[in-house]
Amino acid sequence: MVSARTLNDVPAHEQGDGSVAGRAVDVLVILDGASEPLGEAQTSLERAHTPVLDGLADEGVITALHTVTSGLPVGSETAIPALLGWMPDAPVDRGAVEAAAHGIEVADGERAWRVDRRDRRDAMATARQLAHVLAKSVPGRRGASRGRVHHLRGHRMLVVGPDPERTLGGELLQVALRSGQFGRELVVWPTGAIPRRVLDGETVVIGARGAAIGIARLLGARTIVPRGATGRPGTDLAAKAAAALMAMEEGSGSEDNGIGGRGADRRGERAPTRVVVHVGAPDEAAHERDADGKVAAIEAADALLLAPLARALRTNGGTLQVCPDHGCDPATGEHDGAPVPCLLWSATDALDADRATGQRLTERTATERSRGGAASVVDTACLLGDGTVAV
Repeated sequence: MVSARTLNDVPAHEQGDGSVAGRAVDVLVILDGASEPLGEAQTSLERAHTPVLDGLADEGVITALHTVTSGLPVGSETAIPALLGWMPDAPVDRGAVEAAAHGIEVADGERAWRVDRRDRRDAMATARQLAHVLAKSVPGRRGASRGRVHHLRGHRMLVVGPDPERTLGGELLQVALRSGQFGRELVVWPTGAIPRRVLDGETVVIGARGAAIGIARLLGARTIVPRGATGRPGTDLAAKAAAALMAMEEGSGSEDNGIGGRGADRRGERAPTRVVVHVGAPDEAAHERDADGKVAAIEAADALLLAPLARALRTNGGTLQVCPDHGCDPATGEHDGAPVPCLLWSATDALDADRATGQRLTERTATERSRGGAASVVDTACLLGDGTVAV
């Protein structure tokens, strides 16, 4: 686990100074799984000490968003595409998303399956065992793929092999995954729709290698994976903030470089008009049923990510949207599909005297505001489809 740094810990050449050269940029921060079901007890967003977010909420508009189409499974693979501009109408192929995120080749005639350990324990040894079992149980010609097993991180694996719709070997591979000695131990994600390209280089998405980065690549956006970005509690939020400030300021550089990394040279492209930062730690803590850890993850995002972004936007203009992709209840570790609270803040309207005072970005506030007519539940989020929240 990587410990969070403050911006003061990031070398000067790796960070922006909060200035974006006077150019207004639209910023979206996705707090993965930060929302929760409403009850008598306080939610994590209500418990968290978030002075920066509170100040923005006091000057902005809070609404409730449906981020997942009714009838679809609730998860990042269905919710994040909606926030980025593409609303799925069918379950999304998590295997294709993970392959894109990790740069794993899926050749013509092959398919990728996301496979998890059901108990969420580390799957490195399991991946080796699974590769051995598939090599023995799935027939194939010499040189033909029987199934390649990649350990992604933690309990997550990716299996790439023949498409079961095209080959007998693929059918047998799918049977081997879902049954046999691993049948009770593993969860195999179903295949589904693959996000289509609706974005371009004007949208930059920053995060760890996972759902957000994979979806962004499939949608056509530029991606940056900073060093130290893990998608878990303790992720290097200062590095994400520095990468976001650099994208806002320079509008050029290398894809996936983040802070000092390497990637394809993207200089000469149009400067980004939208910068998206994904924070996976709240969702991961909730899955582990660590309620205090989830609160701490939200508080860290406030101090290390939202604070420098807000300073830059207050100076140079632009908009800031802060929104969970979906809920995740730390009491159960399960996702929640209720509407999520979303903040829209504009530097131009920040001092509007007609706005309510003292409001916070919480599930309760969003629910109350939607009932009172100040905001409505949005049936289609697509926050970046045209750069605005549809209300």
